[in-house]
Amino acid sequence: MEQIAKMIQTVDEFIWGIPLIVLILSCGLLLTVRTRGIQFRKLGSALKFMLQEEDGGHGEVSSFAALCTALSATVGTGNIVGVATAVSAGGAGALFWMEIAALFGMATKYAEGLLAIKYRITDKHGSILGGPFYYIENGMGRKWTWLAKFFAAAGVLAGLLGIGTITQINGITASVQGFFDPDNAHTLNILGNETSIAAAIAGLVVTLLAALVIIGGIKRISTIAQIVVPSMIIIYVLLCLIVLVTHITEIPAAFVEIFESAFGIRPIAGGIAGISVVLLSARNGVARGIFSNEAGLGSAPIAAAAAKTKDPVRQGLVSMTGTFIDTIIVCTMTGLVIVLSGSHSSGLVGVAITADAFGKGLPFPAVISDLLLMACLSVFAFTTILGWNYYSERCLSYLFGPSKVRTVIFRWIYIAAIFIGPYITTASVWAIADIMNGLMALPNVAALIALSGTVSVETKAFLTAKRKAA
Repeated sequence: MEQIAKMIQTVDEFIWGIPLIVLILSCGLLLTVRTRGIQFRKLGSALKFMLQEEDGGHGEVSSFAALCTALSATVGTGNIVGVATAVSAGGAGALFWMEIAALFGMATKYAEGLLAIKYRITDKHGSILGGPFYYIENGMGRKWTWLAKFFAAAGVLAGLLGIGTITQINGITASVQGFFDPDNAHTLNILGNETSIAAAIAGLVVTLLAALVIIGGIKRISTIAQIVVPSMIIIYVLLCLIVLVTHITEIPAAFVEIFESAFGIRPIAGGIAGISVVLLSARNGVARGIFSNEAGLGSAPIAAAAAKTKDPVRQGLVSMTGTFIDTIIVCTMTGLVIVLSGSHSSGLVGVAITADAFGKGLPFPAVISDLLLMACLSVFAFTTILGWNYYSERCLSYLFGPSKVRTVIFRWIYIAAIFIGPYITTASVWAIADIMNGLMALPNVAALIALSGTVSVETKAFLTAKRKAA
């Protein structure tokens, strides 16, 4: 197993090397330039559109429901465990690079939502289908169908083996174990691993709850997401604000540490300094940022395509608010709480870092703060499991055509992947997720760059029409 873990880590480091990081950031920068900084100029309009129903829109769910479905898949362990992993491995500066990636990523997410609506189709059953595979095939041309299929195959694997199942259930069970059985005193042997009974029970409960929702499809998922996701984001942000307000005098020092680490002024990781710090911080910040907000991955436009809208630009604006909420708000809050507490230098791993930070920062007994964090993480991760099931199903349908029998079989395989997730090591889990994310990002980013001219034209036409109508 150790050899396999090393091989997975090597592949992860190769895929998430400097070339892919530069490619994703360059794509966001290109789209920012071609849309004249749409994410800065029109953020207010985007937030307004997010809450407004559009008259005469065609689709399966409202734009807000589509956004909540996308947020259900993005606001997950990446916001709690992923941020902790990034700052522990890459230093506090990883948070800075996460924010930079998010600012450009908003333009990327805007383009994804726009293209999802522009190139979506309606199948013979009346279902709305869209996402990178359709804007690759219909926007770039049929000769690029192989690239669309590559994306779809990576999307299926990402859902089954990475961001959709294993990382999420792993985060939930680790949090539950940390709360109920931190010393791992009560265990049983499952799949050859000594597993905490608390973690095993949590894994079984989450698997059963996921099965009940997943069998209902997109409408049930979006219904749950509209209620649960906004509520839990508000609760989590309030908890972070309590920590920040009660430690407000320490915030300037935290920002100094973040900037010094980001630019190699402050050594990390056993004395590594200089350019090595910058590269390590950038790699961890960008990779975990993309894992969290999924800008550039091509997952969110699959949900955006189902929105009831007639205007691609409008949905693009709504889509980009997902990155703003996920990273600029939620991840920033998490990162600041961790840096303020110093928990990223504690030697702890994964969710234990965030739990330690909240335990130090919240003015509550430790048992209360641990319970609140466990609840937030569990709900975030659970909704991510649901959202990624929908993404994976759409990818599968593109690869092999729509089939109710195939969809049902896939749902049960997906549920089985949720069940085995707690029994895979944390390091391997995140490495596998990174690999799958990278394989999805490559074809999607290539398509966004190729279709950036279309994004520019659509944006100009929409804004011109709005000005004339005003």
